[in-house]
This record gives sequence, structure tokens and C-alpha cells, in this order.
Amino acid sequence: MTEILFFFEVVLAGMLAGTMYSLVALGFVLIYKASATFNFAQGAMVFFAVLSFVGFMELGLPFALAFVVTVFLMIAVGYATERLVLEPLMSQSEDTMLMATIGLAFVLQGLAQAVWGVEVRRLDLGIGDFPIPWVAENLGLFVSALDVAAGVVAAVLIVILALLFRFTKMGLGLRAVADDPGAAASIGIPLKTIMLMVWSAAGIVALVAGMLWGARAGVQFALVDLALKALPVLIIGGFSSIPGAIVGGLIIGVVEKTLEVYVGPFFGGGIEGWAPYVLAIFFLLWRPEGLFGEKIIRRV
Repeated sequence: MTEILFFFEVVLAGMLAGTMYSLVALGFVLIYKASATFNFAQGAMVFFAVLSFVGFMELGLPFALAFVVTVFLMIAVGYATERLVLEPLMSQSEDTMLMATIGLAFVLQGLAQAVWGVEVRRLDLGIGDFPIPWVAENLGLFVSALDVAAGVVAAVLIVILALLFRFTKMGLGLRAVADDPGAAASIGIPLKTIMLMVWSAAGIVALVAGMLWGARAGVQFALVDLALKALPVLIIGGFSSIPGAIVGGLIIGVVEKTLEVYVGPFFGGGIEGWAPYVLAIFFLLWRPEGLFGEKIIRRV
């Protein structure tokens, strides 16, 4: 019985971590759906957003006001990115857009550290990283309160975004732009407005993701590496699918935790660092478009 409870504890911890992976991956999905471009700057946006949030609080702003100011800052970053970087390159190839996002990533990383410094900051969200007493006493599961809170926040934000993009005019416009930008523009859908809204949404998602991860690991440059952890999530779920980002994140979270606990000791530990990428390779060989991606048929 104890082994079964421990297994459920490991799986639950993996699912909670997976929701946060999904949140990071969602930022990639939003940009990819609107422009068919992989945004290599998403990890830098996570770092820039949460470091700015902590910096504003260090200047004396209360938590809520610092959050609101950072939200407007990320909207401004999205606006500047769309107007100064993407719009001039709109007629260029996808490779050019990709390189532009890589350059943007380095700009955001350098700007964040130039303004706020390079020290590791502690972020306290008011939720301790300790097992929930009631769950531990009644169910025998030692689940961190911070993990549960982060998982709930991530899940709520994902659901809200999914509903917005499915049942609102913005969502309809986004799907039209993703299917055929030229046709969408011809029927009056404002491409610039859609792109601005998408980049702003990606910035807000980056802020929330950075706050959740920063509360656990500290606000530091290593948060940029979250982008790399989102890659297997996108490969498994599909680059253009919001449900795919959710399912892919849950799969990665559960797989890495269970393998680390049950297989990791045979490899000296650290298996969760590379196991998701091995799984992603198998998906690329078996179903390269992902579980929810559109299958591409190429004629030879």
C-alpha cells in the first residue's frame, strides 16, 4: 500500500510540474499559431518579466501594483517587438524571422541584467514549499503546497486562454491568420492588431510562468533554460495546439518524475534532465507533427 501511495505521489508531482511546463510551452504556441515562427525569445521573456517584477517590488511597489506595472511592461515589449522587429520582416522567410527571435532573446537577457543586475533574487508568493498537512495526514501523500498552487494557477490561465482563443473574435481572428494570413487580411482582419495581442498575451504568460518557477528556484538567469524544457512539450503535443501544450506538458512532467525516481538510481541520477528529449526524439520518429498537430503530407 505504501508503494502505491508513493507512486501516486510521484505521478501527482509530475503532473503539477507538467502544468508549469505547459504554461511555458503555451507562449510558444501563441506565437507559432499567429506567425508560424518558433519564438526563441520566449525563455528570455520569462526571465525579463519576472526579474522586472521583482525589481519593481525592490523599488517599493506593493505586490499587486508591481504585477500590474509588469503586465503593462510586457505589453509594451510585445508592441515594440511587433512594430520594430516583426513588421519590417513580415515579407521575409521563416528562417529570417527565426533568427530575429534569437537576436531578440539576447537583447532581452542583456537588457534585464543591465537594468536590474545579475544577482539571484528570492521571490516569495506567500505559499510555503512544504507538504499540505491535511493531504499528508488523511491521504498519506506528501505534496508541496507551492506545487499545488502553481499547478492550479497554471491550469486556470491555460483554460482562460483556451476559451478566449476559441470563443472570442480575437480567437477567430487568430485562427484565420494562422490558416491563411493573406485571406484573413483580405476580409478585413487586422493582422497588426492580432500580432500585437498575441505577443502581449505571450508576454503575460511569460510573467506568470516566471513567477511560478522563480518562487521555487529563485529569480535567476537559469530561467531562460525553461525554453529548452518546453521543446519536448511542443514536439509531443504539436507546435500549433493549445490542448497539445497541456497534454504534452503533463506527459513530460509525469515521465521525467517517474523515470528519475524508479530508473534514475541505475544511471546515477539526473535522468530527468535528458529523458524528455529522448522521448521527444521517439515522437519525431513516430509522429513528427505531434499528438494534436496537423499531419503534413509531402509528395516526392
